[in-house]
Amino acid sequence: MAVVAATALATPLLLAASPNPGRPAHDPGKEAAKLSRELVRNASARDAYRHLQQFQAIADSTDGHRAAGSLGHDASAAYVYRQLQRAGYKVSYENFRFTYTETLAEKLSVVTPTPRDVSIKAMTYTPSTEVGGLTAALVAVPVDGTTGCEATDYASSTFTGKIALIKRGGCSFAEKQAAAAEAGAAGAVIYNNVEGVLSGTLGEVAAGRIPTGGLTQEEGEKLAADLAGGEVTVSFEIRELQEDRPTRNVIAETPGGSTARTVMLGAHLDSVTEGPGINDNGSGSAGLLDVALKLAKSKSSNPANKVRFAWWSAEENGLIGSEKYVAALSEKQREQIALYLNFDMIASPNGVQFVFDGDNSDQVGEGAGPEGSAQLERDINEFLDGKGKPHEGTDFTGRSDYGPFIEVGIPSGGTDTGAEGIKTAAQAEVFGGEAGIAYDPCYHAACDDLDNIDMGHFDTNIDVIANAVGTYAHDLRSLTRPVTPDTGTGTPGSGGSGGGLREGHGRDAE
Repeated sequence: MAVVAATALATPLLLAASPNPGRPAHDPGKEAAKLSRELVRNASARDAYRHLQQFQAIADSTDGHRAAGSLGHDASAAYVYRQLQRAGYKVSYENFRFTYTETLAEKLSVVTPTPRDVSIKAMTYTPSTEVGGLTAALVAVPVDGTTGCEATDYASSTFTGKIALIKRGGCSFAEKQAAAAEAGAAGAVIYNNVEGVLSGTLGEVAAGRIPTGGLTQEEGEKLAADLAGGEVTVSFEIRELQEDRPTRNVIAETPGGSTARTVMLGAHLDSVTEGPGINDNGSGSAGLLDVALKLAKSKSSNPANKVRFAWWSAEENGLIGSEKYVAALSEKQREQIALYLNFDMIASPNGVQFVFDGDNSDQVGEGAGPEGSAQLERDINEFLDGKGKPHEGTDFTGRSDYGPFIEVGIPSGGTDTGAEGIKTAAQAEVFGGEAGIAYDPCYHAACDDLDNIDMGHFDTNIDVIANAVGTYAHDLRSLTRPVTPDTGTGTPGSGGSGGGLREGHGRDAE
């Protein structure tokens, strides 16, 4: 992931200046502390849960989901829009078109030597098999550091008309299936290199060459073991509806506050087509909405800085809504955004409190975010420490809606509570819950409903949102305060397993 130098901090922030000429200068620290205390006190999981009930009711009345490009998402966006408009925000829709996808079939069965069904997930933007699928021999690509990425990986066997079994790693899923297609394969199944479901994307429709699905590490290794013992024949069907459709982001901002110092927070509003998406990401959307409404009601609120909220669409199709938004910003508009915070899946039922590792203190994965991201991480950690809440770093990959902001140098951060990653015994000891199962066992599934919410995690993360809004609405000085090298590890239980990374979420394409 390429990260460019931050532009948002390139000029003095003039933080002590009055937002209105001729009026006395305000004390940003004092006003920030007052507003953040009020918002943390008033914002709550109980109130935000009412928004989740509305999202559930919408899904129940619209084919069971709220996916971008569907009536469910349109109704969700209209609900959020109305709430914000009534509260006095300047609200707008940002309309765009995208390729809507919906899985029609995802089946894999061993026919010989011993029949059994294998759980498989269709990759987003995959080509489809014929109705009913095909029956063909399975062939394993030899495992090395770049399994299935190059033509030479396919030289040891004949792949023409067969299904390629490929281990994850070394290159994107799109590159793997393209290499398999060049070798003559009729389809590809890619299995994970870590525990958990593999629910990925080929990135775009044009990249798809052959029908492609994802398997768990366990299933993939079992198939590889079967092949080591002899020939394996499988029945394989992957079909996906792909259709050009309109959708929209919802953008709201405070009427007052300096646009030159814009504080931005976002959450994606769309679900997958498999379910109502109440944790993913009704939770982040509802938490953000509750804080926004409480800010509007605050009698002490007259933010010095512009506060802008976003409810993104088509995140599940590859961060399309946030990418469209960032791409449309002029250079001046980008420079005006002092920070972006993202909240996605903040109430996982078996969750861990993850904070994005803006300074790369955990030394895991993609590295640090743009200048200022380390300070955002520190500020969240300090708030959680003050509440006595354990937390843990997670890789700052950009695989949710903060990704496009990182790419243009805007300081970014946020929290989540995990998706299909597997909770460790150490995490269970600190955060409770059950080791050995996913943080959210209903990730991208029909059971992601109102029963899939942990109210404790929900409340903690709403407090994080409230504190951030209250603080940065008045005071951005912490973004220029140096971060000490050991900051980011926080209380016991922190330290960066990277477990918050959502395989297959947003634009996980490799």
